[in-house]
Amino acid sequence: MEELEKAKAYLVSQGVTNVDTGVVLGTGLHHLVNLMDIVHTIPYSSIPHFPVSTVAFHEGNLIYGNIGNKKVLVMQGRFHAYEGYSLQQIVFPIRVMKLLGTKHLLLSNAAGGINLTYKKGDLVLIGDHINLQNGNPLSGKNLDELGGRFPDMSEPYSKYICQALKTKATALGIKLSDGVYAAVNGPNLETKAEYRYLKIIGTDLVGMSTVPEVIAANHMQLPCAAISVITDECDPDNLKPVNIAEIIEVAGKADKKLSLLFYETIKELK
Repeated sequence: MEELEKAKAYLVSQGVTNVDTGVVLGTGLHHLVNLMDIVHTIPYSSIPHFPVSTVAFHEGNLIYGNIGNKKVLVMQGRFHAYEGYSLQQIVFPIRVMKLLGTKHLLLSNAAGGINLTYKKGDLVLIGDHINLQNGNPLSGKNLDELGGRFPDMSEPYSKYICQALKTKATALGIKLSDGVYAAVNGPNLETKAEYRYLKIIGTDLVGMSTVPEVIAANHMQLPCAAISVITDECDPDNLKPVNIAEIIEVAGKADKKLSLLFYETIKELK
C-alpha cells in the first residue's frame, strides 16, 4: 500500500485527479490517444514503483486528458507475465487508477481467434474468461484497503459497460462479437494440440494479458469491460506460422474502429 500511495501522490502532484475512466491499450492499439484532449503525458519510468514496458509497440506512457467532459487516464502499453513481471506488478497501475478515483475501466488486447467464425480484424467483447496463467495477482497478504480476501467473479465484466459498448457499436455500425477469452503465459504462441484443447474447454479467443487486470479490478469493485482485436485465426487443421509484423498490422487496421467505439462510449458512461 505504501508503494501504491507513493505512485498516487506523484500522479496527483502532476495534476492527475478525479479520473472518470481508466483505459488499457493493448498491442498495436494506440489511436484513442489521438482522439483525446491530452493534458499530460507521463512516462512510466518517472512514476514511483511503476513497471516499465519492455515490449515493442507498447509506448510506456500514462496519458491523462479529456474525452468529452470525462477525465480519462490511458495506459499506452501494459505489462505481461512473459516479461518477467509478477502478477502483482502487472496490476499495480490498475490499483493506482482506483486510488485516483477511477469509476470505470476499459481494456483492449490483441488475441488469436479459436472460434473460427471470427476473422482477422474482428472486435470481440469478452463476456467471460478462463485463467490459464500461473498464479494470481491476489496471492499473498490481502490488501484490505482495496478489497476483501475472496472477491466474487460470477460477473467479472460489468453488464452496464458491456451493454453500453454493444449499444454504441450498433449505433456506429461496428460489428462486435462476444466470446470467452483464455489467458495464457506466453510469449510463444500455441501448438495445434493446444488450440484444440482451448476449444474443448470453451475458449473463443486466446491471449497473454487482461485477466490479471480484471481480477484486480473485481477485487476493488472497479467495473470493467474488455475488447479483443482478432489478429490471427487459430485453425489447428490449417495452421500457418505466425508473422508478428502481420499481427501488428491487423491490430493497427482495427484500431480506429475500436478507438472510436471506446471514445463514444466513454463520453456517455455514468
